[in-house]
Amino acid sequence: MLGIILAGGTGTRLLPLTKVTNKHLLPVYDRPMIYYPLETLLKAGIREIIIVTGKEHAGNFMALLASGSEFGARFAYVLQEGAGGIAEAIGLAEPFANGESIAVILGDNVLFDDVSREIADFRSGCRIFLKEVPDPERFGVPEFGKGGDIINIEEKPNAPKSNYAVTGFYLYDSTVFRKIGMLKPSARGELEVTDLNNVYLREGKLTHGYIKGPWIDAGTIDNLLTASNLARERKAKRGQ
Repeated sequence: MLGIILAGGTGTRLLPLTKVTNKHLLPVYDRPMIYYPLETLLKAGIREIIIVTGKEHAGNFMALLASGSEFGARFAYVLQEGAGGIAEAIGLAEPFANGESIAVILGDNVLFDDVSREIADFRSGCRIFLKEVPDPERFGVPEFGKGGDIINIEEKPNAPKSNYAVTGFYLYDSTVFRKIGMLKPSARGELEVTDLNNVYLREGKLTHGYIKGPWIDAGTIDNLLTASNLARERKAKRGQ
């Protein structure tokens, strides 16, 4: 399975910290933020990883991560020009996929679950991962039917139909790139990952799991601090 880390964006919610650097290069306790999604993929046995980022800071990622040999992996870098959305960024990795399934993780997502079993068991369709949150209106939100299955996913709803967020970790089969090609830009001019997931849902090919441990979208000042404190606590416990 091919791993994809999405590390673009302008990081406006983290200004002025992101005035001169990409948010995924900011420290989360004692390591750059991007190390956390990278570790999630590496722990699951993924060794071929694409990093998608903007041209302004691509050189910084290459200087930090290089070829991937230090991590026992092989990295490639893809530039996303402009703010085209998460689904567009995923589509840029198509030349590297060679018909494989892909594991996609947002570069500002900090989670500590071992997802190796989920990845080993994945065969087809799309699998998303949910986490109960106090502010679901900030995320893609699933609506559940009577049987507990997801019947719709709504992006940043004013009136969320559940308290669950769709986290920034996704598994897709090789049809994902054809589906991305069918998407239309949203009102904000982007190809939305929620629209992509709803395509799989309409085809009856979307399943879901849950993040059991902590999950943090570290794209805000408060969440960056929370992620740093959590990483510090976990490192202290491991040292005991």
